[in-house]
Amino acid sequence: MEVIREAPLIRYLRWAKQFLKFLILSLLFASFAVLLLLLYLRSQPLPEAFIKQTTTIYSANGEVLDTMHRGENRIVVPLHEMAPDLVDATIAIEDRAFREHYGFDFKRLGMAVYVNVINMDKQQGASTITQQLARNLYLTMEKTWDRKIREAFLAIQLELNYSKNEILEMYMNQIYYGHSAYGAQAAAQTFFGKDAKDLTLAESAMLAGIPKGPSYYSPLVDFERAKNRQKLILGAMEREGMITAQESETAYAEKLTFRERSTENTADTAPYFRDYIANLVKNKYGIDEELFIHGGLKIHTTLDPVMQKKAEEIVAQVMPKDNPNLQVALVAMDPLTGHIKAMVGGRDYQQSQYNRTLAKRQPGSAFKPIMYLAALQNGFTPLTMMKSEPTVFTYDRNKQYIPRNFGGRYANAMINMREALKTSDNIYAVKTIDFLGPQKVVDEAKRLGITSPLLAVPSLALGTSPVSPLELNAAYVAIVNQGEAVAPIAIISIEDSKGNILVEEKTVKTRVADPVASALLVNMMQSVFERSGTGYRVANELNRPVAGKTGSTDVDAWLSGFTPQLVSTVWVGYDKNQKVDDVKEGYLSKKIWAQFMESSLKDQPPALFNMPAGVVSVYIDPASGKLATEHCPAPELFYFATGTEPQEYCTDHLPANESPTPLQPPDSSSFWQRMGSWWKPSE
Repeated sequence: MEVIREAPLIRYLRWAKQFLKFLILSLLFASFAVLLLLLYLRSQPLPEAFIKQTTTIYSANGEVLDTMHRGENRIVVPLHEMAPDLVDATIAIEDRAFREHYGFDFKRLGMAVYVNVINMDKQQGASTITQQLARNLYLTMEKTWDRKIREAFLAIQLELNYSKNEILEMYMNQIYYGHSAYGAQAAAQTFFGKDAKDLTLAESAMLAGIPKGPSYYSPLVDFERAKNRQKLILGAMEREGMITAQESETAYAEKLTFRERSTENTADTAPYFRDYIANLVKNKYGIDEELFIHGGLKIHTTLDPVMQKKAEEIVAQVMPKDNPNLQVALVAMDPLTGHIKAMVGGRDYQQSQYNRTLAKRQPGSAFKPIMYLAALQNGFTPLTMMKSEPTVFTYDRNKQYIPRNFGGRYANAMINMREALKTSDNIYAVKTIDFLGPQKVVDEAKRLGITSPLLAVPSLALGTSPVSPLELNAAYVAIVNQGEAVAPIAIISIEDSKGNILVEEKTVKTRVADPVASALLVNMMQSVFERSGTGYRVANELNRPVAGKTGSTDVDAWLSGFTPQLVSTVWVGYDKNQKVDDVKEGYLSKKIWAQFMESSLKDQPPALFNMPAGVVSVYIDPASGKLATEHCPAPELFYFATGTEPQEYCTDHLPANESPTPLQPPDSSSFWQRMGSWWKPSE
């Protein structure tokens, strides 16, 4: 039988048909596989990425008090708040086909593969902006094929989940520009001291060249090298039609002014207050360390930077240079709001970070106003008389307490509460707590804001239970507020990086004491700065009505006091309880307090302490304790709760057969009121 052979052409056509069918099926299969892969990648969530952002702490007037970033300074801003020239410059030099590709630039990729194969290494890169973002957000910088494959899949996911502008915005906020500056905003502030949206073309081209080698191309390290890189980028922008040749030449010729590198340590700016803020953020508000440092929080505080600077300057000037171990604490609050306006926790933060405004020390006689407030609400008046003489007190049946007056000085006569507070008479004070019972004084202190443990013993009258300057200051705020307590506030609000309010503090006033009793106490505390008062040595440095109380122990010196606008407390002493010389070292607390109060309020007119309804003023003869007449040689003006003032007139100085003529209280238009009417702030 004859075999008919198939013609070669027919065989070739059949083979070509089969191959074409196979090719079409393969392409269909590949397309289907790619589609499945894309659908899979689109359905998978991207890895969680925590973008570290700089937390900023602001003072009360909006100035930046500090930034928290621990070497990664990043302030995320939207793309529309970046200069268009900076965005264009970045695209021109990093990925000119960014707007056209889908995560990969195959032309650059092919060239990179060719070079790497020829050189047998992986040094030649072809990463697009999307790939760089994927690497920076989710991967390491290792040069391995495994990392490159994972980077490719992540880049596809980014392109599938975000628009080009969103990817570009993330990238521009992520890249490193050197000198701890991450992202366009931090870089603009670091190099030029301005926001990213305000950069010029020349500045934009300079910044865009840095990420290629942050230490190599930094204009702060090698200006000529950075300038050459700037020229390269301007040329790339011109080739891409982003700018004209004239614009390129003008930008290259522009003189750049860089931000001066600060040599000051950031801890020099209210460092103790900054630490106090950090403690509140983490321990009071429950914000963890990572979120606090890298969460891009905006923390708005109450600190007055002008007042803080004055406090630091006065402390530095007054404290003795030849005795660095003698320490100091100062805290000041606005009594109307409770806002902490200034805080000095020590002389040198670099030497000691211990914040002494929070340290527990014996307040001595600075505690007495708290006790006298309790007394005024329990039957005492400013004219209540008790004898100042050496006295032995017995308590708890068989325990004895023998207080002594400073310097062993006793009136050995009947004195009133005003005189006792003015001269800080210890015998009068202990007799008062003995009459009241120590527990009433403890309860009063707690209501006023003292949180430290207090022992209900007679010595409490002399401030033997330790409290912090901040606590005592808060108690004095309630006194000047006529019995309304206001908790100290250091943080007004905390916002997260998206502007959501995490914390918001508002002033809350709580009635804790009788307003009349509080006003009477404030009036008596003004006498501390009168002749023979314990604060008289600094009275000549004060040009406005003030009230307060000094306090001293063997190892502590205090002055806590106020005007209607400001309450401040100053403590001076040694950390290791070394004895304080009351004449030389103890005096410093008074001097710092007086200078701080006067300096802080110099631009505000003197303000009077208002008296509430239910208060009456009369002249008293201090010797007899009766209403003074025009014949009494040394009448004193006293204030009383209406109905508790004396009713009898002093007759000790009356001529024979003459009826007493009472002295009239002064006109309400006092010296300070008249002064306030013409006062003008200092220049």
